[in-house]
Amino acid sequence: MKAVILSAGVLLAGAYLLAQTQAITAVKEPAAEAKGDEAMNRAGGLPPRATPGDYQFHTQAGKITITAEFTGHDVRTLEGGPYTTEDYVMVETALFGPPDTKLEMSYQDFSVRINGKRNVQPAAPTLTVFKSLKDPDWEPPEEKASKTSIGTGGGDNNSGDLPRLTHIPIERERAMQQRVMKVSLGEGDRPLPQAGMLFFEYRGSVKSIHSLELLYNGPAGKASIVLK
Repeated sequence: MKAVILSAGVLLAGAYLLAQTQAITAVKEPAAEAKGDEAMNRAGGLPPRATPGDYQFHTQAGKITITAEFTGHDVRTLEGGPYTTEDYVMVETALFGPPDTKLEMSYQDFSVRINGKRNVQPAAPTLTVFKSLKDPDWEPPEEKASKTSIGTGGGDNNSGDLPRLTHIPIERERAMQQRVMKVSLGEGDRPLPQAGMLFFEYRGSVKSIHSLELLYNGPAGKASIVLK
């Protein structure tokens, strides 16, 4: 009889532990789903200028006017910057249309042709740019003078003489990423005009870009703009 009661107690304890584990997992799951901070600050784009003529270059794709300006390695934002990246070049673009026009927007509709090459470079997702962003206004804190005497010699790598790697504070890095996300070209069915930044992978110097052509292939049709 005692064995039966003990077995029942073990089963009840096991069921209780299982329920607790499931409850903890249920609480943690939403946090895992929210890990993608992209949803927190979805691309909203830049405020469009008054007319297409306020941009350096523009062309037509059906009834839609597409404008563009090349900004090199600089990322223009609304709340600071400009930030820089050595791995990407940026194009500010805006799309205009007749009153009450809506258009399905996507960065994937754009690409660039650099120096007349046959293969074009597609626009990159904004998130891929984050790892190479730099803030020119941020300077690492000054290093404290080493306590090791210069005359001690020995060259011991553990003496503290080696420079210490300093990373940008996480709060500043996060703010920088959010600001860049906000100005990237918005996506989805949106009323025109819409404006925002496009990102294209390119690690060379801007001076080495002798010709640059922005290509559009989307719901409005096809178009190209010579930017350089």
